[in-house]
Amino acid sequence: MARVSNEELLDMAKTLGHMLQEKGWMVTTAESCTGGWLAEVITAVPGSSAWFDRGFITYSNQSKQDMLAVGTATLEAHGAVSEETVQEMAAGALKNSRAQISASISGIAGPGGGTRQKPVGMVCNGWALADGTVLSSTCRLSGDREEIRSRAVAAALRGLIELAS
Repeated sequence: MARVSNEELLDMAKTLGHMLQEKGWMVTTAESCTGGWLAEVITAVPGSSAWFDRGFITYSNQSKQDMLAVGTATLEAHGAVSEETVQEMAAGALKNSRAQISASISGIAGPGGGTRQKPVGMVCNGWALADGTVLSSTCRLSGDREEIRSRAVAAALRGLIELAS
């Protein structure tokens, strides 16, 4: 399976932007394994400054704690790649922004770093709304590093579109 094309990602970001503008909402992102790719796709949409507030790239555990208030106990008990962590990342991004909706991503994009319990391709996505709703999902993606990362961004965008609808 090939990576999600830039055109497909841009189309999803445009759809999201239209939905957010209709609601008068802003979005914020919190990314680990995608290194800002989700924010890059969103900001590639002309006029996105009207609905994109900010992005957090929190690659290290310490940055997740410092910037997003992810709990030390959460990281110790569940690890950086877990639904518990992405839930806290999404909630922390909202708390530290002016946005009403957020997405977070943490995963193991490879080629190394995987374990039996958390193999390469395991990606957790989280989403939060200002009303207190926090959701998450875990997927197992195949492919090389770029394919895994592009699919993680697509999953985050799909979740944002679903939550904003």
